[in-house]
Amino acid sequence: MVWTPLHAKIHRTIRSRHLFERNQRLLVAVSGGQDSLCLIKLLLDLQSKWGWDLGIAHCDHRWRSDSQANAHHVENLAKTWGTSFYLETAKEPINSEAAARDWRYQALSAIAQANNYQYIVTGHTASDRAETLLYNLIRGTGADGLQALTWQRPLTTGIMLVRPLLEVTRIQTEQFCQEFKLPIWEDSTNQDLQYARNRIRQELIPYLRENFNPQVESALAQTAELLQAEVEYLEKAAQQLRDGALGIGHGAWGMGDEEDSLTLLPLRLNRRVLQKAPLALQRRVMRQVLQQILTDAPSFEHIEKLTALIIAPNRSQTDPFPGGAIAQVEGDWICFK
Repeated sequence: MVWTPLHAKIHRTIRSRHLFERNQRLLVAVSGGQDSLCLIKLLLDLQSKWGWDLGIAHCDHRWRSDSQANAHHVENLAKTWGTSFYLETAKEPINSEAAARDWRYQALSAIAQANNYQYIVTGHTASDRAETLLYNLIRGTGADGLQALTWQRPLTTGIMLVRPLLEVTRIQTEQFCQEFKLPIWEDSTNQDLQYARNRIRQELIPYLRENFNPQVESALAQTAELLQAEVEYLEKAAQQLRDGALGIGHGAWGMGDEEDSLTLLPLRLNRRVLQKAPLALQRRVMRQVLQQILTDAPSFEHIEKLTALIIAPNRSQTDPFPGGAIAQVEGDWICFK
């Protein structure tokens, strides 16, 4: 086996970030594109050092006329490598990127649960991280959206989603595939400029690279990495503030550590507790509360009008949120009805 600097980098990353333990079962999502082929090749080469049991999963969205041939291509690679192969095919063609992503993670989770894999591993790169930051920034988001692609997160009970390539750019994965002559399956939908992400990838990033910063993808990925740690810190601080504002001592709420315990109305928040906190934490508390009350993600406007009640005159209230809930000031309390 040829040991490249990229092998060494990923080996160090997995160890230093504690992404996997030894002798674990890893289900690797392989589309056949350059990023996923780079990922599976690296993991296969590192397998002897870590004792992993690797499986390959492929999700056929039925978007393209060649999608079945694409699936066969990945299956043949799995056979060549002597690796278990799992295929999930969409019953109906999936219309949007968001719906496709949701279906893909559901399909991968089902395969992992049925076959006792502890980890699902994807080939997201620093380039994907940069594109996600730009995509969410353009649509409007806070720090949470800018750091959306994280190294690992729980997908379902007992299964962790892991992305070991977040410090590797798409240029590097392409070079790696060329070096090892890996048979990349070119996905024609990646060239389709009706998708915003493709326009960012094909037009915006090259423009930024040429005119502003040749290393723009790595720079944006590093920004996402910094934001990730800050978001984790702020979320924990906001949870503590929220627990204090919910008046546990008043007998109304036994909060514990469960983030989903805010599910029933009415509930109330102590304004005196919230008034002492910085605005950033006030907003996060209100967003956490609204996430439990609303069926859809709260908007900036929802969060702002609720945050305004922290210092509003007595009897001030919001207009109804989606679903009909109203927040009203009653003395030291913001009450939801």
